[in-house]
This record gives sequence, structure tokens and C-alpha cells, in this order.
Amino acid sequence: MTNQYTPAKVWTMDNENGGQWASINRPDSGARHQQVLPQGKQPLQLHSLATPNGQKVTIMLEELLAKGAAAEYDAYTINIGEGDQFGSGFVDINPNSKIPALLDNSTNKPIRVFESGNILLYLAEKFGHFLPTEISAKTEVMNWLFWLQGSAPYLGGGFGHFYAYAPEKFEYPINRFTMEAKRQLDVLDKQLANNQYIAGDEYSIADIAIWPWYGSLVLGNLYNAAEFLDVTSYSNLLRWAKQIEQRQAVQRGRIVNRVWGEEWEQLSERHSAADIDAVLNKKP
Repeated sequence: MTNQYTPAKVWTMDNENGGQWASINRPDSGARHQQVLPQGKQPLQLHSLATPNGQKVTIMLEELLAKGAAAEYDAYTINIGEGDQFGSGFVDINPNSKIPALLDNSTNKPIRVFESGNILLYLAEKFGHFLPTEISAKTEVMNWLFWLQGSAPYLGGGFGHFYAYAPEKFEYPINRFTMEAKRQLDVLDKQLANNQYIAGDEYSIADIAIWPWYGSLVLGNLYNAAEFLDVTSYSNLLRWAKQIEQRQAVQRGRIVNRVWGEEWEQLSERHSAADIDAVLNKKP
């Protein structure tokens, strides 16, 4: 890098240097406009977008439904590019203004649940699936769930931002976060060398959390970076990613609240299984 940046004594916001998200990024929190969220008839109300964090929850819900759990849900799109996450209704559910956000109306008093990892944990405990009860096995799943919550920001906000979204490409941040992304891929690859799933022999919320990020990455569906990261060298991780991709619930959940791509990959709102069926049936 040839241009040197000297920080000011007190930082102030520069509207000209925010890249793709400059129009919505601000250093303050809270509602910016009044917006009542739509409300459906299902017990669970999800407000989200089919980013990796959003896909975690819709895949989990579809997996629960496949198990026969009473996890019916309405899913409404939050357009983060337009600032829907700063509407008053959404902020009431998640004061941090990040998708996904869930409202459980099946209880006496509605329960708000935010942060994708917490939503997975909440649903797993509520319905009794994809989280072992034995302390050792449960702890291993939680190890990897928390690993994902701590690691993915380096992949998305670090590598993904500077490699794919930043207004200019600079060698230092790309190298810095590429090194970390590859280190994380190596961690997963070594874990999967002796385990069918992330936390052992059983499919769990650890797999559901990690696949939309690292599975999508090695399958070439994230940041157009598969060749750059040499993902084929992580053979165990690639095996796992392909295995998870074949699950019917994953194929169903990944399209919910998706508003880009092929027509058979897009479902802005979901209110019943028939909504997903109708979209998937469009595939040639």
C-alpha cells in the first residue's frame, strides 16, 4: 500500500468512503423510520434475508419440519440494502438491527430471539432436535457453534469485504484476511478428517450454522473466491459441504427470503411448505 492513512484525533464519519454499504452504515443504533412488520398466522415469525446468517435459521426450521416438529413459520424479507433493518418494528425485535430476527408467538407472552446462533440454540432446545443432551456431546456442538459465531466475521466482514465489496482493493487487508480465512478452512478440514459431521457422528446445529458460510464458500457460491482460496485442497471440508448440500431441508431452507439468482432459487416470503414447493418446481 502506497497511500498512508493518519487517523484523526477524533474520528468522524466519511460518507465518501463506505463502499457498497455507505448509504446505510452509520455509527449509531436504533430505529431510523417507522415501519410496522407484517404478521402471519404461523407460530413463528421470521424477518430475514438469505445471507449465510439468514440461511442458518431457515435451514434449521426446514430441518425441524422434516422431523415432524411443530415449527411452522412465516418468513418475511428484510431488505438490508434498503435499510429495512432500521425500521421501528424490526428494531423492537433486534435492537442491533441485524438479520435474522425471530418472534415466537406460541408462548403466553411473545418471545423475541435475535443473533443467528442464539436462534439455532433456542429452536434446538424448544423442539428437542439437533442438539445432544449428553453433556460431552452437547459441549462439543456448542464449541463449534461458538467457533462459527466468532470466526465468520473474519470471513465475511474481513475477507469478503476487502476481496469482494470494498471500493478499492488493497494488498494488505486482502492478504491479512485471506490468511485467516485459509487458516479457518484448515481448522475445519482437519476436524472433518476424522468426523462425518462437524461435532462428531451426528448432524447438529453446528453443521447448520457452519454450512451456509464455509460450505457455500468451498462450493463456489460465496464471493467468487473458490479458485483464489484453492478450496479443492480442503478435501474433507469439500466432502462435508457436498453431503450437507444434498439434504432436502438444506435445499429448501436456502431459498427462503432469497431475492436474487435463478427463479427457482428465489422465495421472498414463505408461509407454508407449498410456497417452497412452487419455487423448486420451476427448476428445469
